[in-house]
Amino acid sequence: MLSKEDFLNGQTLLIDKPLEWSSFQAVNALKWAIRKKFDLNKKFKIGHAGTLDPLATGLLIICTGKHTKTIPSLQGQEKEYTGIITLGATTPSYDLETAIDQTFPTDHLTDVLIHATTHKFLGEIDQRPPIFSALKKDGKRLYEHARKGETIDIPTRKISISEFEITEIKDLNVHFRVRCSKGTYIRSLAFDFGEALGCGGHLTALRRTKIGSYNVNNAVTPKEFKEKLGLE
Repeated sequence: MLSKEDFLNGQTLLIDKPLEWSSFQAVNALKWAIRKKFDLNKKFKIGHAGTLDPLATGLLIICTGKHTKTIPSLQGQEKEYTGIITLGATTPSYDLETAIDQTFPTDHLTDVLIHATTHKFLGEIDQRPPIFSALKKDGKRLYEHARKGETIDIPTRKISISEFEITEIKDLNVHFRVRCSKGTYIRSLAFDFGEALGCGGHLTALRRTKIGSYNVNNAVTPKEFKEKLGLE
């Protein structure tokens, strides 16, 4: 059992973020639990090393106390994800946050073509972030522009993909594993992959499995964390 001093001196906690939770919610759940257990004030330091979208699950590194100083270095480490890209249709958000806006023929698709197309995305590439994202443009979050139906120019940025593996193909659902640099949007990868295949695509499942040497297999859910503290 960790003590009050352990959390104040600094802990690096591995959390398995549940589906539909925001990263902010996960941090707040832990902050509330630790403060309640040890009667800490609001100045107790806690933060996460890399946001996960609400529709994604998996590894969220949460740092407390003096370990919050390590957050920038953790954010810069390579990440691994698994997920599903559904081909034949696109959505404005590149995932299931918004409804399908276009559908495309898929008769030309083959397993060989799908596997071969991954090679176009290996190494350093230019990627355009999705308009439904928290990046800022002209002082506003991109998703604020998107929800107003505004068309804006989003510059591309350099990212790096070291591995892009297709693990299973079930009809139009392509299961994948990818290792990538900081700043990579897997939603954009799904959209660009569908575009490269000439059939459109959007992300329908996503799980972060690794950040550097940290593995989601060693993580606990927020509920399990509270139970370990003796709060549930």
